[in-house]
Order: sequence, then C-alpha cells, then structure tokens
Amino acid sequence: MSIQVKRDQSLAMRHIVHVRNHLISVDGLVEEGGADAGPNPHDLYDAALGACKALTLVWYAKRKNIPVEDIQVSIERDASGERQGVYRLAASIHLSGDLTDAQRQELLAVADKCPVQKLMTSVRTEVTTTLA
Repeated sequence: MSIQVKRDQSLAMRHIVHVRNHLISVDGLVEEGGADAGPNPHDLYDAALGACKALTLVWYAKRKNIPVEDIQVSIERDASGERQGVYRLAASIHLSGDLTDAQRQELLAVADKCPVQKLMTSVRTEVTTTLA
C-alpha cells in the first residue's frame, strides 16, 4: 500500500494525505507556522491508537456476541518527555450496552492488544527515506 502526501500551497504548511480513496488534511499548529487546518502528524499518530482500539473492540465484540452498543476512546498525550525518549499516551475507553463486569474487563484486555499498540510498543519499525 502506498500513502501519498501532497502539498496544498493555499496555506503555508498544509498537506493532503491520500490513503486509498480518502483524503486527510494535515497542518502545523499556528505557533509552528501553520494554520491548524488539520491534525498534525503527532495527532494522527495518537488518533491511530484510539481508532485501532475502537475498531478492535467492535470486531471482537461482534465475534464473541458481546452486546456492546457504543465505544468511545479518548487519547491523552503527554509529550513532555519525548526528547528524552518517552512519549506517553493514556487511553480511556467508554463502553455502553448491557455488559457484565467480566465482559467489560475482557474488552479492556482486548483493547490493550490492538495491532497499532503492538506496533507502538513491541515492534521495531525501520524507516528509510530517499529522494525520488
């Protein structure tokens, strides 16, 4: 799969991310010289974790016939230690539906096994950058 990021010259920093048939506007914060016309790359990284947890929970609940009605995931970022090598994300999950305490705990455990969390915490990611 290929993701393309193309500059939108109507704003100083804004780019459009092309993923399959989807477009996502990305931009820098105002204090960085951007117009805040979209999430910045850190926002997308954090959002990927929240989205993965939510989608993983929906998939698992359907597969196991767990009567979850709604799933909401909030991600809080603490980047204060990023330059020292620690980037903290705290996920809070709100579940609704006729769920037992055991089902809620089961879903919480499943959320910690989402593929993006695994990528962020257990997998070594190698990045190569070239000029085209």
